[in-house]
Amino acid sequence: MKAKQMMTLLFSLLGTIVLVALPASAETPIKIANIEALSGAFEQFGNQSRVGFELGMEYATNGTMKLLDRPVEIIVKDSQIKPAVGKQLLTEAYKDDNVDLAVGPTSSAVAMAMLPVPMEFKKILVVEPAVSDTITGSDSNRYVFKTSRNSSHDAIGNALVIAKPGVHIATVAQDYTFGRTFVEKYKQACEAKGAQIVIEEYLPIKTVDFTASAQRIIKAMKDIKGEKYLFLNWAGKGSPLNKFHSMKLDEKYGIKLTTGGNIIPVLKGYKPFAGMEGSGYYYYTNPNNEMNDWLIAEHEKRFEGMPPDFFVCGGFAAAMFVAKAIEKAGSTDTEKLISAMEGLEWMTPKGKMIMRKEDHQALQVMYHFKLKVDPNVDWAVPELVKVQTIEELNIPLTR
Repeated sequence: MKAKQMMTLLFSLLGTIVLVALPASAETPIKIANIEALSGAFEQFGNQSRVGFELGMEYATNGTMKLLDRPVEIIVKDSQIKPAVGKQLLTEAYKDDNVDLAVGPTSSAVAMAMLPVPMEFKKILVVEPAVSDTITGSDSNRYVFKTSRNSSHDAIGNALVIAKPGVHIATVAQDYTFGRTFVEKYKQACEAKGAQIVIEEYLPIKTVDFTASAQRIIKAMKDIKGEKYLFLNWAGKGSPLNKFHSMKLDEKYGIKLTTGGNIIPVLKGYKPFAGMEGSGYYYYTNPNNEMNDWLIAEHEKRFEGMPPDFFVCGGFAAAMFVAKAIEKAGSTDTEKLISAMEGLEWMTPKGKMIMRKEDHQALQVMYHFKLKVDPNVDWAVPELVKVQTIEELNIPLTR
């Protein structure tokens, strides 16, 4: 009798343990590291991405900040735009913080340094907003997914705007993976449309004097007949657009300036360029969908009337991707997430994105714009000319 009573008590206790354990498991947080450049030359990009990721996760969870009935915990880290620091922080996030996955970084150079870490820990890295095609190239691995556009999106989008037979183009870009990869892809796209790249200038990120570069460009292009352009591909602080404009390249040598879209603080320097056309990743009035409407309304409400910017949209898109993948996988298990992420289609403030299975690059639209100057707006407005579709851009595989 005593033995029977003991067995009954034991089963009762086991049942109690199971009942207690299940809710505790359900409340185990989903940990996501968000590693961005929160200081240094790219701090505006990184902080926008951070804000966008938080807003996107809020939208994806209907304000609960829960997925699979588990609270979402976002652990924010500053890469300082240093590759070694970024790599160390990602290692720390996987090993010490025990995050389920990570999102970031801001710089392509930092992203390249990070690539071996997801393979080592067999955990996901969702790259946002770093751009270079090389991130999903031959040095990448199956644990890396990229929701940000890549250099080919920028290059092909902008080539579609100006490239045609008889057009001659000079390029100025920063001398690191982002700048060099862009020019490589831009040159290919322009030449495919019949245009010619005459000279390529690569300058240090911290360059402030562009006189020597301008002189080399003038020398290379002054005797060329036909349409001539100088395309600037510059990230972070210190955009040289106005410095080249002050040299009167168009007026003296017929060399028109052109560039792609940018964040609102940089667009303030675009006001002398009314009518200039280019291709951009995002400007808040370009898309037309309910998700973008929500983002605009919430961002303006929380940030003193300021609309969401370039990288806010990017962070938001990354959060939507992560949330959709976790819900589809029904788990944060890495292998289940990889299966869910490959080929995933999801909605963003830009509309639909598609995570290409072959190279883990997100396919997405770009926006052909024409700059409008409104005296009531502090920056030049990239008015929409046309949406450049996923099919029209036809982004090549990166591996």
